[in-house]
Amino acid sequence: MTAGPQGIMGILVTIKETKGSVPREAGTTMWIEAARTEGTIGGGNLEFQAIEQARKLLAMPDKSEATQKYALGPLLEQCCGGSVVLSLEKMSRGNGVAARKKAMAAETRYPLYMFGAGHVGKAVVNAVSPLPFKVAWVDQRAHEFPTDVRDIVAQDHTSNPVDVVEAAESGALFLIFTHSHQLDYEIAAAALKRGDARYVGLIGSETKRARFESHVRKDGVLNDEELKGLTCPIGVSGIEGKEPEVIAAAVAAQLLQHL
Repeated sequence: MTAGPQGIMGILVTIKETKGSVPREAGTTMWIEAARTEGTIGGGNLEFQAIEQARKLLAMPDKSEATQKYALGPLLEQCCGGSVVLSLEKMSRGNGVAARKKAMAAETRYPLYMFGAGHVGKAVVNAVSPLPFKVAWVDQRAHEFPTDVRDIVAQDHTSNPVDVVEAAESGALFLIFTHSHQLDYEIAAAALKRGDARYVGLIGSETKRARFESHVRKDGVLNDEELKGLTCPIGVSGIEGKEPEVIAAAVAAQLLQHL
């Protein structure tokens, strides 16, 4: 009888300690089997050596764990200059997947609230979900949400978007690209009014921004100081193109700049 996929043995590699300049932080994990790997501890010769050591350990029936220290200097042909301590643990794939999920959940993730599940929203969620964000994705049109999103993304199609903004954590990031300009304005105004947002991004042109500013000034909703917190158009400058995937790449880079 052969073991099922979850029973296949592999090695969980974890960065336990770091010193100086290193490619990944302590707590980063990588899963290594005889014929496949998942995740990365930073690439380069460090990762090559770790994979080689892991597969040697995998072939040893009487040994289940090891610890290895690497100096990231000339011997590894890496110029980081720091050092890392790796732990290697033999376990089943099922246990390895669970351990990696637990480690990833413990990583620092910044609260990102996304409003709108249209074409741009779908592209952006694919771009940001591997990044250090805890994503709350809000759209009252339940049918717009895809089924294949990562666990780190929480979908919400029942809440009032403005209520979500008002209940968000301090220092959250907000991205707004709904199907309605009026709803965009309401969400953006609520996010800016908080005064503690790390980022408030509203999709649109300079014309849309001007109309938004005129609208909220006329209604007395926001003052000039609060309006300074608005990013519109969104995305890092210098990246052209209106395709959802291009917008997503530019926005993901901009969000990282605000961490």
